[in-house]
Amino acid sequence: MSTYSIKIGNKEISQNSPAYIIAEIGNNHNGSMERALKLIDMAVEMGADCAKFQMRELSSVYRSKTLKREEEDLSTEYTLDLLDKFELTKEQHKELKDYCDQKGIDYLCTPWDEKSADYLASIGVKAFKIASADMTNLPLIEYLASKKLPIIISTGMSTEEEIQKTIEYTRDSVKAEFAVLHCNSTYPAPLQNINLNYLKTLAQLHPLVGYSGHERGTSVTLAAVGLGAKIVERHFTLDRLMEGPDHAASLEYDDFRSMIKGIREIEKALGSTRRFLSQGEMINRENLAKSIIAAKDLPEGTVLTREDMLIRSPGQGLSPQMINELVGKTLKRDIKVEDFFFKSDIDDKTYVPSNYEFKRPWGVPVRYHDFNFYNDVIKPDIFEFHLSYQDMNLNLEDYFSGTYDVGFVVHAPELFEGSRLMDLATDDEEYRQFSLKETQRVIDITRSLKKYFPNTKRPAIVANIGGFTMDGVLDQDTKNKYYEIFVRSLSELDLEGVELIPQTMAPFPWHFGGQRYQNLFVHADETLEFCKKHNLRICFDVSHSMLTCNHFKYDFYEFVEKLAPITAHLHLGDAKGVDGEGLQVGDGDIDFQRMSEILYKGCPKASFIPEIWQGHKNKGEGFWKALEKLQGVFV
Repeated sequence: MSTYSIKIGNKEISQNSPAYIIAEIGNNHNGSMERALKLIDMAVEMGADCAKFQMRELSSVYRSKTLKREEEDLSTEYTLDLLDKFELTKEQHKELKDYCDQKGIDYLCTPWDEKSADYLASIGVKAFKIASADMTNLPLIEYLASKKLPIIISTGMSTEEEIQKTIEYTRDSVKAEFAVLHCNSTYPAPLQNINLNYLKTLAQLHPLVGYSGHERGTSVTLAAVGLGAKIVERHFTLDRLMEGPDHAASLEYDDFRSMIKGIREIEKALGSTRRFLSQGEMINRENLAKSIIAAKDLPEGTVLTREDMLIRSPGQGLSPQMINELVGKTLKRDIKVEDFFFKSDIDDKTYVPSNYEFKRPWGVPVRYHDFNFYNDVIKPDIFEFHLSYQDMNLNLEDYFSGTYDVGFVVHAPELFEGSRLMDLATDDEEYRQFSLKETQRVIDITRSLKKYFPNTKRPAIVANIGGFTMDGVLDQDTKNKYYEIFVRSLSELDLEGVELIPQTMAPFPWHFGGQRYQNLFVHADETLEFCKKHNLRICFDVSHSMLTCNHFKYDFYEFVEKLAPITAHLHLGDAKGVDGEGLQVGDGDIDFQRMSEILYKGCPKASFIPEIWQGHKNKGEGFWKALEKLQGVFV
């Protein structure tokens, strides 16, 4: 089904687009050009898409008796007095339009009559806005439609029958491109009168709807976005206590800016009509959910019954939902008591290790406890030991004996005892000292491993060095300060015989089921500049960096080209969107062959491992699948 849309300037507004946000300045400049220009500047700073004004040729809008104040109501007299004082000239509107063009924000204006519409069209206005008071003015709508520009129609102070008639007329008779805005034209509007659910009815009458709000605060407007408003209009003022009818129903700068931030957050959160597991949910599912495990030792050839199975945490194996599919299956492998069942036990399809060949050193990630298994089934160039804080207390001689004809890399823990993440860049001195102490322990362990892996003279230690924040990104000055703190931390570590290589990071890293904001080693240019200045190399995590490029709209392959010359080691995994990391090769956005060609030119000797989310499960099934896909593609 095709999507209905209108285009204002270079912005296409549809059911699938971000909300188009109008800062309705109207006459809130109170006749002052200086104030009008300041309001435009503030609208730009807030992130509004449009600064909107109003224009009237009073002799075309009001009857002559009314203009002469002959026997008129007090409210009409008051309105006319304000319009006489506050209306800007046509020349001033041209100046405002030019200023908006200069500042990169759309200038729109509500014409209250045909002469105003003619002038606005002559200076290049990109769309027309119909005020609620003119929603029933079919001749004006017809006239505006003849200009072949999009029209936005507010529906305040109108009945349902009138709204339906205007929509049908605009769509069928004058065939204009248009959107309709739900609106209550009271200033400010009482909450009980807003009837926000009417947005749903409006969307049945016309596919492109929005909301023009006059209520106090921002909550209702945010709810309107959640209900599908794709155009949002709110009045904007410097001071709600100024003279004029619109100021009381307007937002000042801080509230308007907060509202825009909230709208953008809601749009991200609305997502899809389908259900997807986020990376954080997958992490928590692994830790907290349950799996089917073996109730006892089960030899190959066993025909499975319910009595052979138990349901236990963690959720690293086959979901309990699949227990009936397992019943009656014949095991193709031996399973020890409390081992997990996997999907391969149902569909008999699994990946096994092979003889892999690459032009650069390659390996897989391991823990101490599964090193001997991997060392028996493959012959890589390196192993990357992923340490947990508990691994740091283990005796190496319990896991290794003699020497091994293979190289090694160490991945420092991200999480230390006490739920403390490594942070060598924090301005919390006590926390930094803790991170220094634990990092030095990792360095000492790495030196001890050299006894067993003598082929590696100067082992690399992959580290997420910190610089994360909980609720938002750092400004550049603060970020530079954090980089300086990291330099100081480096100078205080005894790095003799090892190489600390910071890992490139994603903008929204997952830390054990919760998402944070990352600030350091995210952007290519600043990473390159920092590493060259301080003679550092990096672990290039391509999955992390793909997420960075997706979020910031960088060209990923230019990103790779910049960082390849300072790359010592590679983590290979696919990525999708802005937080889907560690995906299986081919399941995300990365063209591995194209990336491989760039990396082979820039860092042909850099080693790599496949870093696939839960790739170690089922005896490394995810790693073997990744290496099989990379064979002949990645060099």
